[in-house]
Amino acid sequence: MQLLDTLDAALRELDAQHLRRHRRTAESPCAPHVRVDGRNMLAFCSNDYLGLAAHPAVIAALAEGAARYGAGSGASHLISGHSRAHAQLEERLAAMLAPHLEQARALYFCTGYMANLAVLGTLAGKDAEIYSESLNHASLIDGARLSRARVQVYPHADMDALAKMLAASQAKTRLIVSDGVFSMDGDIAPLRELLALAEHHGAWLVIDDAHGFGVLGEHGHGVLEHAGLRSPHLVMIGTLGKAAGVAGAFVAAHATVIDWLVNRARPYIFSTAAAPAQAHALLASMDLIEGSEGSRRRAHLRALTQQLQAALQLRHWHYRATRTAIQPIVLGENAQALRAAAELQRHALWVPAIRPPTVPPGTARLRVTLSAAHTADDVDRLAAALNQLDSEAGHAS
Repeated sequence: MQLLDTLDAALRELDAQHLRRHRRTAESPCAPHVRVDGRNMLAFCSNDYLGLAAHPAVIAALAEGAARYGAGSGASHLISGHSRAHAQLEERLAAMLAPHLEQARALYFCTGYMANLAVLGTLAGKDAEIYSESLNHASLIDGARLSRARVQVYPHADMDALAKMLAASQAKTRLIVSDGVFSMDGDIAPLRELLALAEHHGAWLVIDDAHGFGVLGEHGHGVLEHAGLRSPHLVMIGTLGKAAGVAGAFVAAHATVIDWLVNRARPYIFSTAAAPAQAHALLASMDLIEGSEGSRRRAHLRALTQQLQAALQLRHWHYRATRTAIQPIVLGENAQALRAAAELQRHALWVPAIRPPTVPPGTARLRVTLSAAHTADDVDRLAAALNQLDSEAGHAS
């Protein structure tokens, strides 16, 4: 069949470029020590930054939520699927972000991808302009494309280039759009400078805080707390399947923005609401994030990050040390990254090889993600293996 032959040829081309993806099957809960495809592994690849995905309190809350609300919501939020658990979670999230957003409200989504599509597609339109960070997540890129707005991409963290674009704009509605923590590089956006530009030019500043919420800030409220920001220009998207350990996402902004999304955001209006049990479990996650245990876990995560940075002695691979749980090691070519990941697997270490289009061509890497559930011994084991592989790579060259 010609249609299948065309797809087979395209897959072979992916193989030739070392770009074909394959799934692995986890047989145990999300944790540093997992069983994958029948083998025990030490994992440095999840976004469970605080180790809450298998926390007993969150598991108990999920079970309690299922017993109270059932297995599913049954409809979209605007029909009959908006439960008391959803409402309580939105109220809690709004209270958490209230120090940073005037008249703060929050809206819960099934996924972060849906939230980003909703925000950009609803706040922008064919007469708007979007200024998108060059390293933004795919969901922001797709949201900008689907919005029908004119899109300009500014170079990574280049505030001068962004300022010139904004100064030249005649658009009535403008959106500056950026990751808070960049998912593949681990660095933090220049948030204060971005907000200053947004306020000066009367633009929205949309921040996707998927990798900062729960981790950054004294209380785990994310990049807005970390940078000490407050403004009605801010629209924040937070993910709840990473540091919060469950699933879903939220948008937090001025109450008027949230009302507009409820009435016009197609990904929200036309999607069945997530299971209320998930929202109920997330209330337990918020208690942990804001409480003393969350503070201890963030402190432990920072200590592990510092330990890894001190232990790595890489001479041939490019290690980009960051202040976040994401620690990238850039190798360059796709095949090289795949070989390194395979060698780590031989040592029962699960570190993913990240390749284009997720990262720019020529920057294939190992993406190490740390969790508060890791131990110092876990990090020592990883660092020793990476140092050994880097040394062997030098001898091979």
